[in-house]
Amino acid sequence: MDEASGLQNFLAIVTKPDNIPIVGMLILVIFFSWIGLRQAFKNDQLVEQGKEDQIPNEMWK
Repeated sequence: MDEASGLQNFLAIVTKPDNIPIVGMLILVIFFSWIGLRQAFKNDQLVEQGKEDQIPNEMWK
């Protein structure tokens, strides 16, 4: 009798109907965190260049 690998166990847990919304929420949190951090780094670069007045213009693009 072969034991399931760690990946197979993980996929079995993740694909259960009760856990699918949690996985979707985790993906959304990671995606929107990435977007927010990317924008924050762009704003930091503008501040370092002395262009603070351009930050609102960049946010509305």
